[in-house]
Amino acid sequence: MAVGASSAQTAGEQTDTTERNQPPQFRRRLGRSDLRAVPEARRELRELLRHWGCPGRSEIAELLTSELVTNALVHTDREAVLTAVVAPSQLRVEVRDFVARRPRVCVPDIDDGTHGRGLVLVDALADAWGVQPHEVGKSVWFELDADAA
Repeated sequence: MAVGASSAQTAGEQTDTTERNQPPQFRRRLGRSDLRAVPEARRELRELLRHWGCPGRSEIAELLTSELVTNALVHTDREAVLTAVVAPSQLRVEVRDFVARRPRVCVPDIDDGTHGRGLVLVDALADAWGVQPHEVGKSVWFELDADAA
């Protein structure tokens, strides 16, 4: 997935592109175990999706993005890269980490509090999702259609 030139950069962060003929997008580096990146990523995605999709779609996108970001930071203990690309009819969010171990969808234990539900939510709410292996690490991605109910 190609990412165009960014209009702003701060501390490893690239934000919404405005390059001609490029869909709105952002790319953000996520620091190792930096869980402060989760609400920051949600805020950034919310801004990107301000005028996108049917009511409720951007909230689902925020939830699923925070699940993927949290999983990458907690389960890999490494840095990650978040990319979101918005087309008029679809959103694709991808979190790339640098650990080859593939995530597993597990049925969460009822006594396990809030742990173990991230990929269950992604599986239930995304229109499509998957894991793309890379030479180093992998990307976990999801897509949402703008008009799906």
